[in-house]
Order: sequence, then structure tokens, then C-alpha cells
Amino acid sequence: MRKLVGVLLLAVVTCIVITGCPPKQTTQPPVSPAVPTTSEAEKTPATSTLSGSIRISGAWALYPMVVKWGELYQQANPAVKMDISAGGAGKGAADALGGLVEIGMVSRSIHQDEIDKGGWFVPVCIDAVFPTINEKNPAIADLVKTGVKAETLADIWITSETTKWGQVAGKTGGDAIHVYTRSDACGAAETWAKFLDKEKKQEDLKGTGVYGDPGLAEAVIKDPLAIGFNNLNYAYDTKTGQPLAGLRILPIDKNGNGKLDPEESFYGNRDEVTKAIQAGKYPSPPSRKLNFLCKGAPTGATAEFIKWVLTDGQAECLPNGYIPLTDDDDAEALKKLG
Repeated sequence: MRKLVGVLLLAVVTCIVITGCPPKQTTQPPVSPAVPTTSEAEKTPATSTLSGSIRISGAWALYPMVVKWGELYQQANPAVKMDISAGGAGKGAADALGGLVEIGMVSRSIHQDEIDKGGWFVPVCIDAVFPTINEKNPAIADLVKTGVKAETLADIWITSETTKWGQVAGKTGGDAIHVYTRSDACGAAETWAKFLDKEKKQEDLKGTGVYGDPGLAEAVIKDPLAIGFNNLNYAYDTKTGQPLAGLRILPIDKNGNGKLDPEESFYGNRDEVTKAIQAGKYPSPPSRKLNFLCKGAPTGATAEFIKWVLTDGQAECLPNGYIPLTDDDDAEALKKLG
């Protein structure tokens, strides 16, 4: 018996090692590669062979949106390198026209002299500038009920006729207003000046100059008697959608009737504000189009990126605190791009 078992074992080993007997087949079909679901496919952007380098600088107002656009575009086009920096609309325009960058972010109307220097531009989205005060302002209880008239704001920044917080609240006396403005050449200050007086420019604004949107917000947060102005995404927290801690948006009494009517009360969170801007409830200026400025018509990767911004990229505006272009403005921009 032992001899028989030994012979059978030897036969099995010989079959496996020498003749390579095939393993037993099952009736189960082979497993196919997993096909992503629709939601999974959406999370994995398609890639392309597009390559190149795109340098972008300029407006603080547009910077957060362009960073988001750049991240998404690079996911789909990994061979395209992007360098994005903020420094004010004036810097963006100068850099673009001077050939230091491919795109300048400009948060104001493009000047005729910039066009004369070969500037080519298209709007890419919309946002707005808001007056900001400290949450501990001594008159805040009255201000959030009455709002403030454009004429009063002009008397603060342009003529200096309004110097006390009591005056802003429709009373007399009160603490002195500490006025802040921007020290860097920027679209926010130019837009704010034109809202107060269409003939005025940034240099006509009174106040202590502070560099950059973040800097101006910080100055107001540190000073209970301060008043300043900020672009939408520097007045509200980008994560929570609530006003920045320590900061309040000063409501504008658009119709000038001395009270904040229901249609003028939309400053509670970023979503409310963006919807109000989109619906035309907030004045323009200080709402305005934000632009890309190039030295001559863009080509290659730069042109393709701008085209993407004007098409797929528009869907990213509202979730990130910006307002997409109207269909007419978008179509006109795409036509200009060619």
C-alpha cells in the first residue's frame, strides 16, 4: 500500500513540475476592470497633451478665483505650468503690458492708454466692493438698521465733511471716524472712488493708506472706530461664508430713504450677497466686471486657458463667491477670443 501511495504522489509531482499540467478551470467568468461611476468620473478630470507656461499677476479681487481656476485647469492639463500672484490691478496691468506675465488680473475698467499700448482684454466674472467696519463700532446697532447713504460715504472719503460716527448714524457727535484706504494702485479703490463720485479716482480718497485687501481688512478688524472697503472675498470668510471675525459689512441705503428696506438687507452671508449682486440689488459701481488683460491677443496655452475660464470655468464662480458673466457678455468675450 505504501508503495502504491508513493507511486501516485510521484506521478502528481511529475505532472506539475515536468509536464505543467493545467490547473482545473472554473465556470466563473474573468473579472473586468472596474468602470468608474458617474460621480467618480467627475472627480477625475480628463487630461490633455496641452503644454506651456502661464504667468498671472494683479488684482487681489480676482486672485482667489484665478487660483481655483488654475488648480482645476492644471488637473486636466498637467503639462501646463501656472504661476499666480496678487499685487493689485495696477501691477497686473503693468506686468502684462511689460511682458512680465501672460495675463494681468485687472479689477476695474481697462484704461484707454492701456489699450493704446497693445492691451487686449476680456471680462471673466463679476464681484463688488463693500464698506467695512469693526464689529465693535459704537454706532453699529443703528447702522445695521438704517444703512448708510452714498452721499454720507462720499462725505467721509472725498470731502471729509462727515467725521463723527454719530453723523453716520443720523445723529450728532460721537467718536471720530478713522478712515482707511488702499496704498497700492488697485481696482477696488478706483471702483470705490467712482461709486462715491464718478469723476473721482483712487488718489482722491482720503484716509490712511494700507497695502492690499488682506491688509485693509486687518486694519479695520484692529480698530473699533475704523471704516474701510474690501472686495467681497476679503470681507467674508471663504470657508464659512460669514463676515470675517471682527468685521461687519456696512449696509448701503441704496434708495436713500434713511432706513434699510427688506430688498436692501442681504449682507448676512456671502451667498446672500452674491445673489443680490446677480439680481442687480447692489449698486454698480461698486459691483463691477473683473478682467484678464494681455499684451496682444493671447495664443497657445494662454488662449486655451482663457477659453476654459469663459466656458467650463464659469460654473466655479458662484460656489467661490463670484458672479458669472451674463450669457451675452460671455458670448461676446468668446467671440473676441476667436
